[in-house]
This record gives sequence, C-alpha cells and structure tokens, in this order.
Amino acid sequence: MIGRLNHVAIAVPDLEAGTALYRDTLGATVSAPQALAEHGVTVVFVELPNTKIELLEPLGKDSPIAKFLTGNPAGGIHHICYEVDDILDARDRLKELGARILGDGEPKIGAHGKPVLFLHPKDFAGTLVELEQV
Repeated sequence: MIGRLNHVAIAVPDLEAGTALYRDTLGATVSAPQALAEHGVTVVFVELPNTKIELLEPLGKDSPIAKFLTGNPAGGIHHICYEVDDILDARDRLKELGARILGDGEPKIGAHGKPVLFLHPKDFAGTLVELEQV
C-alpha cells in the first residue's frame, strides 16, 4: 500500500532559525516558506537527494504545531509522510483494518498541492503518519 518516504516533518519554534540551520550550517537547499492556513502551519522543505525534510512552524495559536511545541519547546519530529497511489483506497483499506483516520476522514490538500490524510499515532507505534497521494 505505501510507497516511498515523501518526507519527515520536524516542528520548529522558529522557522527562520530552522531554515538557517539546514541551509547555512548543513548546506541544504531550502524552499521558500509556504503558509497553509487550513493546516495551521507555515512550512519549508529541505531538499535531499532521496527525500525531503519538512520544517513546520505554527500559524496561529490554535495550530496543532503550537500544541506540539508546548510539550516539546525545542521542537522535534512531528510526523512521517508516505506516498500512496490512491488515497481513498488506502483510507478505506486502513479503516477496514481498524486504523483511525484523523479529522473528518476526508483528504485535504497538502503543501504539495496533493490530497493528504493523517493516521492516529496510537495505531502506528506512536508515530503520526501522513499519507499523500502521488
């Protein structure tokens, strides 16, 4: 069902500082910031040869990333994202197997302009999983 690893998302308290760390210290190419109001985050993508790192900063005090940073003030790994060919088929198969889909269960458009869903971390070894249709 899952394909390649699309990205690992890291929540950061300061997107500018996180960008500088990856760009200036590690020499990576980092995208321009993108605000995603529907998801409550501002993101940048660190381009790697085999995948991406997504840095997430809260967009507003009600952001799920703001809540995450309350318990992890220095930041940390927030989720991993796997690619799927058909997000609705993946969702339906996972629900049949007892996995919980977060939110209303309907895909939303993610940072890459493609449908995404999130799976409950308690169903995946304590890891928040994002699925992105490719």
